[in-house]
Amino acid sequence: MSPLLRARSRFGQRTLLLTTAAVPLTGWAVHAVTLHRQLAATRKDPLTGLLRRDSYTARGRRLLARRDDLAVVMVDADDFKAVNDTMGHPVGDAVLAAFGARLTAWAGPHASVGRLGGDEFAAVVQAPAALLEQRLAQLVRMLHTPVVLEDGRTVDVAASVGAASTGVLGTRDLTALQRAADAALYDGKHSGRAHLATAAHTTLPSVNGRRAGRPGTTVWGRAA
Repeated sequence: MSPLLRARSRFGQRTLLLTTAAVPLTGWAVHAVTLHRQLAATRKDPLTGLLRRDSYTARGRRLLARRDDLAVVMVDADDFKAVNDTMGHPVGDAVLAAFGARLTAWAGPHASVGRLGGDEFAAVVQAPAALLEQRLAQLVRMLHTPVVLEDGRTVDVAASVGAASTGVLGTRDLTALQRAADAALYDGKHSGRAHLATAAHTTLPSVNGRRAGRPGTTVWGRAA
């Protein structure tokens, strides 16, 4: 065999070995990407794209551990059952998806935004005390903007909002802040404006970080 043919043969062998070795690596890479996507899907609510409760809690606690100028914001849709009952569950789903998109846009990319269940949402956001009321007023306006459906119909919507600031309450504990924000929300339910928690809201009894006696807490059964 001529030197040129031998060189070509050695080159072909090396190429084959590299290609053969790359096949399992490529397979593992594809598998890893698939697993990553599946894991990401388990972290997010499929309807709204928001974090599920556990993922929201974990990210929220990380944010609270690193910063001081944060607030926990609770959102509860007003009269949502009436939307489902009169317009159907697909319309209700569209409203929830719209709320999720609006809350995400308002909170920004560095927040923790989650759907706690049903028509209840929560967010841990950067919110300097001097700007918090202004930002909450903006959120209320966004959540009171009618939702336009794909067929052109509009749905009048509203939501109640409560917030607890780390600076006001002097704590970074997510459970305490969430409890206070939830209590403030119910103090101002259907008022059309956000309510800020005070120290008094932290003393109310709770179940799993939510105001005791609110719908759903009786079946959770474990005190926060």
